[in-house]
Amino acid sequence: MAVNTLEFRTQLSDALDKKLMQTSVTDMLLDDGFRQKFVGAKTVLIPDVDFVGLADYNRDTGFTQGGVTVDQKSYTLSMDRGRTFSIDREDMDEIGISNLAGQIMGEFVRTEVAPEVDAYTLSKIATTASANVKAETATADNVYTQLITCINSALDASGYDADLVAFVNPTVWGYLQTSSQLQRMIRVDDFKRGELSFKVHKLNDCIIKPVQAARMKSSYTFGNDGFTPAGGAVDVQMLVLPRKGASLVKKSEKIRVFEPDQNQAMDAYKFDYRLYYDCLVKNSYKGTIFGTKAAS
Repeated sequence: MAVNTLEFRTQLSDALDKKLMQTSVTDMLLDDGFRQKFVGAKTVLIPDVDFVGLADYNRDTGFTQGGVTVDQKSYTLSMDRGRTFSIDREDMDEIGISNLAGQIMGEFVRTEVAPEVDAYTLSKIATTASANVKAETATADNVYTQLITCINSALDASGYDADLVAFVNPTVWGYLQTSSQLQRMIRVDDFKRGELSFKVHKLNDCIIKPVQAARMKSSYTFGNDGFTPAGGAVDVQMLVLPRKGASLVKKSEKIRVFEPDQNQAMDAYKFDYRLYYDCLVKNSYKGTIFGTKAAS
């Protein structure tokens, strides 16, 4: 059974991209604009701009000279990840390659890719802003106050018009759900990204995103068998930041499809999945990220 490989690959790639958006909690930080800013295979230049404030206007001498400092920082993507899969020709004949490949690759993105992207992104944000991620013991009595403190700190640092998002682990989310203070103030709202729409919880216009405990550690080891918490890693309990404070950058998310007659190793369809990505935090935003972590 022959397939239009190019059309099938495009459809599969689009479907997997949507699956990643649906199952990743950090996808709202995705910044597609960085695709056009790369100066090489894996380096992007991002300007950090500093200004001098206002000065008195003198009616005799006019304006006081000011200055603008543009510091071009280079950021290098570090996560180049991939996996190859094979589906036997006979399995394709029995089930249909489109359905079977979609099911297998979709489940792979849901169970492996999205958790890794979230784990890497959140651990990098926590590490980058470690000075403002304090060791705290979260309890039912104090977790609401801790969250409000982080939200107010992020607003004060970034400006009160910033769109904030708070990532919270299951322990914090469980305490928040039983908090009488939170129940009076939280609301459910719509969040749209592209053609997809999601329901989100908001507190004082800050989106609250509950995250699996396995994705909320301070550091991870990424290897050929996926990812695991690094030695000495601690639980990250909450992270609050402006949505523009961290940029999830996907340089490429690529699918290659080979038919059995093209596969030299076996009589099977071959699927290569590659994701090249990173989370970039500009220096000027490091001080706008706040959170709590468990004491080590």
